[in-house]
Amino acid sequence: EHPSSSSSSSSISLSHAAAASVGPTELRAEHRSRKKKLYIGALFPMSGGWPGGQACLPAAQMALDLVNKRTDILPDYELELIHYDSMCDPGEATKLLYDLLYTEPIKIVLMPGCSSVSTLVAEAARMWNLIVLSYGSSSPALSNRQRFPTFFRTHPSATLHNPTRVQLFQKWKWTKIATIQQTTEVFTSTLDDLEERVKEAGIEISVRQSFLTDPAVAVKNLKRQDARIIVGLFYETEARKVFCEVFKEKLYGKKYVWFLIGWYADNWFKIKDPSINCTVEQMTEAVEGHVTTEIVMLNPETVRGASNLTSQEFLAQLMSKLGGKNPEETGGFQEAPLAYDAVWALALAFNKTVGPLKAKGHRLEDFNYNNRDITSEIYRAMNTSSFEGVSGHVVFDAQGSRMAWTLIEQLQGGSYKKIGYYDSTKGNLSWYGNDKWIGSGPPADQTVVIEEFRYLSQKLFVSVSVFAGLGILLGIVCLTFNIYNSNVRYIQNSQPYLNNMTAVGCMMALAAVFPLGIDGLHVHRRQFPVICQFRLWLLGLGFSLAYGSMFTKIWWVHTVFTKKDEKKDKRKHLEPWKLYATVCVLLGIDILSLMIWQIVDPLHITVETDPSNFDFLAHGDLTCFFFCSKRNKHVVCLCSFPQVLCMITAPVTMILSSQQDASFAFASLAIVFSVYITLVVLFVPKGVKRWNSHTSDNPSCLHMRRLITRGEWQSDAQETMKTGSSTNNNDEEKSRQLERENKELQKIIQEKEERVSELRNQLSERQALRSRRRASTVTNQNHSSPPIAITQSDPRSLAHPPGYPAPTSDPHPVPPTFTNSSSLYQPDSKISRNNCHTSRLQLLYK
Repeated sequence: EHPSSSSSSSSISLSHAAAASVGPTELRAEHRSRKKKLYIGALFPMSGGWPGGQACLPAAQMALDLVNKRTDILPDYELELIHYDSMCDPGEATKLLYDLLYTEPIKIVLMPGCSSVSTLVAEAARMWNLIVLSYGSSSPALSNRQRFPTFFRTHPSATLHNPTRVQLFQKWKWTKIATIQQTTEVFTSTLDDLEERVKEAGIEISVRQSFLTDPAVAVKNLKRQDARIIVGLFYETEARKVFCEVFKEKLYGKKYVWFLIGWYADNWFKIKDPSINCTVEQMTEAVEGHVTTEIVMLNPETVRGASNLTSQEFLAQLMSKLGGKNPEETGGFQEAPLAYDAVWALALAFNKTVGPLKAKGHRLEDFNYNNRDITSEIYRAMNTSSFEGVSGHVVFDAQGSRMAWTLIEQLQGGSYKKIGYYDSTKGNLSWYGNDKWIGSGPPADQTVVIEEFRYLSQKLFVSVSVFAGLGILLGIVCLTFNIYNSNVRYIQNSQPYLNNMTAVGCMMALAAVFPLGIDGLHVHRRQFPVICQFRLWLLGLGFSLAYGSMFTKIWWVHTVFTKKDEKKDKRKHLEPWKLYATVCVLLGIDILSLMIWQIVDPLHITVETDPSNFDFLAHGDLTCFFFCSKRNKHVVCLCSFPQVLCMITAPVTMILSSQQDASFAFASLAIVFSVYITLVVLFVPKGVKRWNSHTSDNPSCLHMRRLITRGEWQSDAQETMKTGSSTNNNDEEKSRQLERENKELQKIIQEKEERVSELRNQLSERQALRSRRRASTVTNQNHSSPPIAITQSDPRSLAHPPGYPAPTSDPHPVPPTFTNSSSLYQPDSKISRNNCHTSRLQLLYK
């Protein structure tokens, strides 16, 4: 034997013995030590707006362990994760990115989390020829291949929520929505995409609000503008702030629908947050019933994918790695399957590039930041990835975004319930199991109607009801007055029965204000159509009685006073039965129309529809009438202000239909004011005239009326309250008033004295004329008889009284009827108004 051969054989035997003495664990460790390491630089947000790293980091480490144990995937390589906490802050991420790039070892791939951080990393990565794969970025802006040429993500784009939302809007027949967003790029770009999609679908974004850190003003604007269907785009921490303000503004309940992002923690609203001042109970009440659209992040089927794990087995291992932490309190728990599949997508892509790179003379370990060939091969492998993961089928579109289904959930009783799925690739919306939608109908019937009972302000309803009640009392007073004084001549001439119909119709219209303000807060939904029909009949019949009778009187006055002269005798006779027949015809037409309406198309409740908001107004327009006629050269305009007000109220109420308080206030106050104006104009003048005629026959009432009209009457309480200067002012005012009255009385006395003087002059002239006639008679008699002595009257008897002007000759002839001088003179106390000139009537009356 040669020494050499002997030593050789001994060495071989020793090696075999050593190999035999080494176990399987030591062999794997030795094999692993010979593997070349590939380093992945990752940023996991452990805090901040989205603390997704709390669950995504353990999931990624689970995937790395399984990949490194596999012998069929990257057998010569070992993946190692170098990670930092980005806090979901772009500023902090900039510093960490610098450390990753300029600190050994070289990283072959970068894995950011938040959209804001991914935007920064992906835009800078192309300068270092790095592939970027994100597990938690949903910003639509990241789908821009020109701006982010090497970016991929296992988390679908947020725009994938928008087709689902639009599909739900169309399915539930919503035509107006509102939005509130946090002013970050991810939500701004998502909202821009949503705006384009809803515009194509014929849906309007009526309100669009945004905020940076404090959402209080934005939420108040949503409340003020009566937003009902609201899409919210913000991070989890801001979501707590928003719904704390939502609770304060009462912007929640069955008449509101909130659409939120589905990747929050399941108990995000129960987490204590020092930045809000709402309790957990208040937050739970505010968020109840909101809808989330969430990307399907966990495979619902029991399928073993590339990792040889089902989705349920993955969750069990993840819970074990989390150490018993509550998943609802762990950020990123829902996105953990995406982080897990992201590591598997990288491993499979690296494994696919080994052969092509070897053919080109390259190896993965030769990667540096200037080698574009290796980056191109990795990009090509990532772009063609297709495998089954724990989150479902993993495949990327041309923009590098994940394509997936969308899950629709609703918070019911404090926990999320699945209600449906949407496949955006096929446009298929399917409902989930037997879970029901909290609202008016289940999605399984594909007819979802949110309750739209308009809860009015109770203060507004009570205030308007008080006015309506006072109006009804006023109508009763007017009706009683008209019946009690129906035998008065001027009331008889105004057709009291028609006036009674007007009063009854006004009271019926006022009674309709009460059911007009009744909403779902007072009656059950099944009874609501009956209430709507009842107030419709009240308004319709009330209008026909009130304004139909007024219209009838105006029309017959028009026909009477526009007849030709040859028919003047006939026009004086107005048969009352014709007036009543006209009102009955109008009322019959109304009743027939309402009956046909109720039988053919009865009122029913639909979304945001109140069928009786404008029925009275539209119906009332049919008899709105304006009329002018001429009589004795005086224009008499007979117009009804309430009807004109109806024409204004109808379009305004249609505009305000979405605002229940404003719509009710405008419609009800229009009815109330119309009725008040009608009753006051129709009955108050008759009452005033009746009071005047009554007081003119009663001396005490007449004296009281004079005191009131002269402003001299004041209550004792008012007199006792006047002191100091107010008393002096009243004395001066009374003194001036007495002086004015004294002057007026002096004028009256002077006029009467002038009249007495004239009458005395006339009496003197008539006595002189009579004396001359007697003298001539005596002269004639002297021719036939002796002269008779005539006693000469005393000249002083014909002299005028002292202080009066001398008598003048009367230029007017003496009427033959003046044979008694006593009729020409009367004492001042007996001078009647007929003996005075018309120009003196006013002063004499006063």
